[in-house]
Amino acid sequence: MGDHGLPSLSDFYREEFMRCQRTLDEQRDCYSERAIADMERALRRVMAELDRLCTTQDANTLVADLLREFNISAGLFSWTDPRQVH
Repeated sequence: MGDHGLPSLSDFYREEFMRCQRTLDEQRDCYSERAIADMERALRRVMAELDRLCTTQDANTLVADLLREFNISAGLFSWTDPRQVH
C-alpha cells in the first residue's frame, strides 16, 4: 500500500491485471494452449515491470492502455461504455 494506507498506482493496476488473469483462467477452454501461454507470459512480464512502469511520466496512459489490451484479449470488454473505464 502507498502512503497513508491508500493503494499506490501500481497496487491498483496490479489488482486489475490479477483480475484479468483470473478471467483468463476461467476462460481457458475458449483459447488454445498457446494463446493462454502467450497471454500468461505477457501478463507476468507486465506485472514484473509494473512498479517501474508506474513511475513514468505518462504512467496512467501507458499502463491503462496495456490493461485495456489485456482486457480485450481476455474478453473482458465486450460493449463497455468507455466513460466507465478507469
